[in-house]
Amino acid sequence: MKKVNIDNLRGTEFQKKVWKEILKIPEGETITYKELAKRIEKQKAIRAVANAVGANPALVLIPCHRVVRSDGSLGGYSGKGGIKTKLKLLNKEGVAF
Repeated sequence: MKKVNIDNLRGTEFQKKVWKEILKIPEGETITYKELAKRIEKQKAIRAVANAVGANPALVLIPCHRVVRSDGSLGGYSGKGGIKTKLKLLNKEGVAF
């Protein structure tokens, strides 16, 4: 897990909890927004989790590109270049989409 002090970032406690969990996703792997919600024990808050992922203020440090939709599609990416950038980052890590 990367050394990132989430507590120094601006966000709600819920967002920070989501971001901390994202840091646990190994390079080259993905999880779904639903699985992420489950991991933080907020199974019914999938949309809120997705919004927290989208609010990530440190895209370079918190690899939110590793979170995808349950239907197998990429979902969103708020960084420069949007979905194309998310796809490039995943491909660079060896994840084929």
